[in-house]
Amino acid sequence: MAKSKDKDTTKGTGTIALNKRARFEYHIDQRYEAGVALQGWELKALRAGRINFGDGYAIVIKGEIFLVGASIPPLISASTHVIAEDRRTRKLLLHRKEIDQLIGAVERKGYTLVPTAMYWKNGKVKVEVGLARGKQEHDKRDTAKQRDWQIEKQRTMRSHNRTS
Repeated sequence: MAKSKDKDTTKGTGTIALNKRARFEYHIDQRYEAGVALQGWELKALRAGRINFGDGYAIVIKGEIFLVGASIPPLISASTHVIAEDRRTRKLLLHRKEIDQLIGAVERKGYTLVPTAMYWKNGKVKVEVGLARGKQEHDKRDTAKQRDWQIEKQRTMRSHNRTS
């Protein structure tokens, strides 16, 4: 009996990009899944994996949330009749209740909205937005120390298991 192919490879689902810098720079308290209003050429570029949102962040403008600073460079083969702006501001699509919660946290408590991941879900592009607080320098050192300790612990466990 032949195995069927995974839907992940045929539909183009999965992770498009991760913002690893956001996890290093911020304490992320809550995460929200948001849709993104994109143009056709942007979707083609995302299918090719062309995105950089390490410098991206989300802001509140007139009661709506927008993704700013994310760069999607256009493909050469994309449509030529559209003038492609790679760093344009893109609207994030959230429920009104979620938008109100985010606005309250940003304006009253001083949080920042940071995109942490972009991925495909049911054929649509989704952005995971984190409600974040900035880390101090000593917090960043602790994070790096913890990561190094986890790696060393894994190495020790592997070498112990080989000898047993």
